Amino acid sequence: MEQVIIERLGHQGDGIAPGPVFVPGTLPGEVVEGEIAGGVMAAPRILTPSDQRVTPPCRHARACGGCQVQHARPDFVADWKEGVVRQALAAHGLEVGFLPIATSPEQSRRRAAFSARRMKKGTLAGFHRKGSDVLVEVPDCRVIDPALAAALPLVDALAQLGASRKSELSVLVTTSLGGLDVAVSGGKEADAAFQQQLAELARTYDCARIAWGPEVLTRRPPAQRMGAAQVVPPPGAFLQATPQGEAALLADVLDHLEGATHVADLFAGCGTFALPLAERAKVLAVEGDRAMVDALDRGWRHAEGLRHVTTATRDLFRNPLLPEELRRFDGVVIDPPRAGAEAQTSQLAAARVPRIAYVSCNPVTFARDAATLVRAGYRLDRLRVVDQFRWSTHVELVAGFVLSPQ
Repeated sequence: MEQVIIERLGHQGDGIAPGPVFVPGTLPGEVVEGEIAGGVMAAPRILTPSDQRVTPPCRHARACGGCQVQHARPDFVADWKEGVVRQALAAHGLEVGFLPIATSPEQSRRRAAFSARRMKKGTLAGFHRKGSDVLVEVPDCRVIDPALAAALPLVDALAQLGASRKSELSVLVTTSLGGLDVAVSGGKEADAAFQQQLAELARTYDCARIAWGPEVLTRRPPAQRMGAAQVVPPPGAFLQATPQGEAALLADVLDHLEGATHVADLFAGCGTFALPLAERAKVLAVEGDRAMVDALDRGWRHAEGLRHVTTATRDLFRNPLLPEELRRFDGVVIDPPRAGAEAQTSQLAAARVPRIAYVSCNPVTFARDAATLVRAGYRLDRLRVVDQFRWSTHVELVAGFVLSPQ
């Protein structure tokens, strides 16, 4: 048994002691004791707890791998997440003023990716244990919308119907205006008899839609509201994690692009930003997934009072918009995946679009892209951390860039 003092919290939520020694479930300043193997103290005993420590609000916190920092005070977590962003920016010599963090409330996550297995006796559905493929039942999860927690019997029923005992079933459940929207992968092939059973199950649990692989059963449109429009995303399509987080991101995007009359939305998804922006500006929405582009276009065509939205299906990693295509816009919003948008950012810098709103789910790639824009003459203007993934290590942000006068 060895004793160590935790110096800081790492990006994965583990406490880090000199060595380094990684100690899960600990906080800076704590004195802990345990066996160290491979640089990890997997089962620490806390001898001196931090005054930032709290009792995790969820009874599944010790076993479930979904939350890494439930044992810390909310203000500590907020400061830590902002610190992750500051550190990423500092690596490129950048600083910015931070707006107050926007943290989504408990039980607000509108999507859950459950895993399920058939067992010798019944089924098992839930989330994975930390660092393991073992499933943990989570009937009282404090993160997800109660409607999703109530859907666990549905996940069990889907596993009983079509899961193999040799592999896991992945069940993505999303709340929508029409009810539960379910996308299943990893199950057996859906023949005619199976599709009938699936339809009966959809009726029993009053699902809006169930997609079993490529087979899609729709009872009601599983629409999502995006500004004045209603959009029916393709099964499993990307959505912001919580309504509150989406609202915070959108409010800042609109603020950063105030006064813009012709806007490009890059990595537009199903229209989270493009459709609300169309209430006041003409919009070009560019997205690499054709099904999401089609959903966005249908949402715009059925909405009232929106300005013109042009859509384009385009891989912005391999084929970014070029300066000659970008110069007609007076505002751009960009919301790339975790890899960031290195190629597209370089073209934006060359085009010198007056205002850019950048939404990111990875502070490291954001800082890299931000440095490109700043070198080209942009000023990084206000940044907000948006914590949609409460109690996790995930960090999202929204920031504005303004082209400095020459």
